[in-house]
Amino acid sequence: MDGEILIPFVFFAFLAAIILVPIYLRERTKQSAHALISQALEKGQTLDPQLLRQLTQGDKTPQDKARRSLGSGIVLLALAGGFVGAAYWVGEISGAPEAFGGMMVPAVLLGALGAAFILLAIVDYATKKKDQ
Repeated sequence: MDGEILIPFVFFAFLAAIILVPIYLRERTKQSAHALISQALEKGQTLDPQLLRQLTQGDKTPQDKARRSLGSGIVLLALAGGFVGAAYWVGEISGAPEAFGGMMVPAVLLGALGAAFILLAIVDYATKKKDQ
């Protein structure tokens, strides 16, 4: 196999592994929980309803949507700042203005997404306070 063909194959295999392995592990955990429940019922043991709910539903604790949005917005703004810094650094090293412009494109996109997430968090906090 030629090296030029192998590189995209490895990249997409890595990407597939990143996506599929957590899904597989989550399903395996659910199957083991169901097997544990069926073994307990076969032996005639009674199961606590709270334990049964926890085993079947997993960790479904309610998460604060506004807090999660705010965290995502801050991370995206930090990434945008990193791209801006890298754009200045690459522009200084290479001396090519197109290198600066090329690095600023993802910075603008990430910055806009970060600002949108922060705005969404502000709206969520405002509606949350009105509901309470």
